[in-house]
Amino acid sequence: MSKLLRIVLLPGDGIGPEVTEAARRLADLAAEKAGLSVVWESHPFGGAAIDSAGEPFPDETRNACVAADAILLGAIGGPSWDGIEPERRPEKGLLSLRQTLGAFANLRPVQVPASLAHLSVLPQENVAGTDLIVVRELTGGIYFGEPRHYAADEAYDTMRYTADEIDRIAHVAFRAARQRGGRVTSVDKANVLASSRLWRDRVTRLHRAEYEDVALDHLYVDNAAMQIVRDPRAFDVILTANLFGDILSDLASTLAGSLGVLPSASVGGITPLFEPVHGSAPDLTGRNVANPIAAMLSAAMLFETAGHPEPATCIRQSVDSALCAGYMTGDLTPVGLSTTAFVDKVCQEVENSTSQTAAY
Repeated sequence: MSKLLRIVLLPGDGIGPEVTEAARRLADLAAEKAGLSVVWESHPFGGAAIDSAGEPFPDETRNACVAADAILLGAIGGPSWDGIEPERRPEKGLLSLRQTLGAFANLRPVQVPASLAHLSVLPQENVAGTDLIVVRELTGGIYFGEPRHYAADEAYDTMRYTADEIDRIAHVAFRAARQRGGRVTSVDKANVLASSRLWRDRVTRLHRAEYEDVALDHLYVDNAAMQIVRDPRAFDVILTANLFGDILSDLASTLAGSLGVLPSASVGGITPLFEPVHGSAPDLTGRNVANPIAAMLSAAMLFETAGHPEPATCIRQSVDSALCAGYMTGDLTPVGLSTTAFVDKVCQEVENSTSQTAAY
């Protein structure tokens, strides 16, 4: 295993530069403690790239992303670019990035430690200890299916999946379950949609052929949404298609009380991509109040995926220790620390970190 990790940093827009700088500072400390060298290379992306290069995903940024070991992205978009034609908007850059990388699996862990359970929209006793992950298919389904059409009197989209697309994302979910609680819940709408009937059939076939050691159950997407709210601790790995995963992962994100604490990864392609779940939050930009936890935990996922568990554990444990000590940003408590002050507290915890598994 190489002790050198080359990371492309895409700060992006809004609070993206603030939270990625926080994550970079913490990542460097955790990596140094583990004897790992990290080389960072920063490139414009999203609205910032539109301003500097005229397009959201310039060739120079594209080439750097393809050549890197991993990518850490901040956030993109904002009102400054709302009037731009669709093909040049920041969001188009993100879709192009995912397509370039071939990252077909989006992983969104949702964990609610005791230190944050009181912030949930659900009763504390119902959500504390929640530890689930949504495995969302990212490059197929209704967002990319053809044909699609829009006119003043008619519009339609196509939800299309192939057996190979379903099989490869199901492999990701089953393998994740083997390392976690050993249970996959596959979510579809097989009672209505042909694509979902194929989805259920392929997931069931793969389970019988290769993963009988993992428990499998199926839920319709509407029932799954209800059950996530009713009893989130009943879930381990949620496997689902692009559209359903987009909706359910956002629903599940509310369990932790703030989007500011949730990381994500997009894997399976040339270079893995890691980013906080939250958006660019233009209203918070430059005020030193953004919550950097999601970006920090995205860096932890980055290290773990790259085969370096020590700095990943160090980051998670240090974040958890700071939260347990009562240190939080303003989105989590009425009298919160600034972004930089919170980062200072977490970095202080790095010096006292152990190999003990954190609550995240």
